[in-house]
Amino acid sequence: MLWVLFLLAAWAVAGTACTRLCLAAVRAAAVDADTGRGRELTLYEAAFLSGGPRRVADVTLVAMARQRRLLLAHTGWATVVDPRGRDEMERSVIGAIGPEGQSRIAPVRATAATAEAVRGIAEGLVSAGLAVPDSARTTVTAAVRQVRVAAVAVLGLGVAALLMPAPPDMPRHLVALWFALPLALTLSCLAVARVEIHPYSRWASPAGQRLLGGLTRTADGAADDRTYLTSVAVRGVGAIGEPDLRAAFAHRESHD
Repeated sequence: MLWVLFLLAAWAVAGTACTRLCLAAVRAAAVDADTGRGRELTLYEAAFLSGGPRRVADVTLVAMARQRRLLLAHTGWATVVDPRGRDEMERSVIGAIGPEGQSRIAPVRATAATAEAVRGIAEGLVSAGLAVPDSARTTVTAAVRQVRVAAVAVLGLGVAALLMPAPPDMPRHLVALWFALPLALTLSCLAVARVEIHPYSRWASPAGQRLLGGLTRTADGAADDRTYLTSVAVRGVGAIGEPDLRAAFAHRESHD
């Protein structure tokens, strides 16, 4: 009956991994239901919740380019036109470009994304319960990884049990069925995690997602400059309408 020991090991591995994932997901989503109600996101906050630090850098570059204070060439170069930044993010971008006033977009974006201004935005959103803390995001990712490993381990234990001499009172198909149960548990946890956890585990908490949902509806409305930049913040550089400006970011993406 050695296969029973393998089955117990399979259940232990699957149960431990799935329990850890459930607890991590609950902690990541444990935000007051009224959090964020009545609050308006700034452009940078919306960009962070939608795409993280690099999205904040992207929307800053786009905003400065549309105001003709920064030239983004279709060749992938950024050139400073107005060296006076209007806020900390703009000053971070100008500082990332350097004293020569010209640099490739890719390193500018990468440097600006790690600036103190972005960290301040992130900390404010986490304190408000609108963003997922780094620790929670890392914990959920590690828990999902552990469940994947558990699924492989259960499968391996099941195969090992089937390769052993068949017990006289237990047909092989019943042995396989017993191992299918912990395997189904791990796979179902991964499926639920993909649907329910992924949208909240990257940057925005459930409360942050609710606010982003309102911004998405707003971005589908009027076509003023604020709405245009909101669309870029929420959807990314794919929402850029100008062909030349979009080409500059496409060139950037090919060098990331």
